[in-house]
Amino acid sequence: MKDISIEELKELAIEMRKTAVTMVYEAQSGHPGGSLSAADFVTALYFREMNINPKNPKWADRDRFVLSKGHVAPIQYSALALQGFVPYDTIHTLREYGSPFQGHPDMKKCPGIDISTGSLGQGLSTAVGMALAGKLDEKDYRVFAVVGDGECQEGQIWEATQSAVKYKLDNLVVFVDDNGLQIDGPTEEVMPNQDLEVKFKAFGFETKRIDGHSMEEIVATLDEVRGANNVKPKAIICNTIKGKGVSYMENVVGWHGKAPNEEQYNQAMTELAGGLN
Repeated sequence: MKDISIEELKELAIEMRKTAVTMVYEAQSGHPGGSLSAADFVTALYFREMNINPKNPKWADRDRFVLSKGHVAPIQYSALALQGFVPYDTIHTLREYGSPFQGHPDMKKCPGIDISTGSLGQGLSTAVGMALAGKLDEKDYRVFAVVGDGECQEGQIWEATQSAVKYKLDNLVVFVDDNGLQIDGPTEEVMPNQDLEVKFKAFGFETKRIDGHSMEEIVATLDEVRGANNVKPKAIICNTIKGKGVSYMENVVGWHGKAPNEEQYNQAMTELAGGLN
């Protein structure tokens, strides 16, 4: 854990959002809505919680990060650029040929990516594998996985949770970005998840539901999880807003995977510069 204040984390979350939107705008391709909904807890993980070293991305004892909802790669790329895993100017190359920042995270192209993701439902299984490997190798690293609420409709998610409980993977922490929208519409209309907090708990996880845009709650929950003395994997269900921080994107399903035009981009930068409500 790093020594950084809540206010500093909030400022970094704004920079993360601005960077992610800039990447999508310049590429005229990408997924801004889910990147913005995940921005706050991804910021807390990268800048406060995770034990990582930008100068040694493959450090054997590092904490691992799995972006199971790999299409929101711009928010992870923002963290990697701001942390110094790659030069910050790399943000201007999203989805270009030869760029480390491909449309989905690619561990062979980008320092700091622990696993290539993008096929929804599969990332949590790889996170379980990493956590199990840590146990078998007697390492004390932790694995943090980010999954989407739409992704939780995939059966493989629940197979992975069963395995995590069976092998007592208390070194696994799952963040669920519960923003209520997916590419085809509201999750409750496409395929209802029911209550994901209750669902993960029923599968054997220690669970908690929080405001995914309250840095105070995010930090307090991470402190609580870090101090937990049990053998259960953890699931933090985050109530979030798709497109958070940009008024015309908020709770609008069309911004799942669409780039802003110049006018919209300028408006987004102005709104983000003013801070979040």
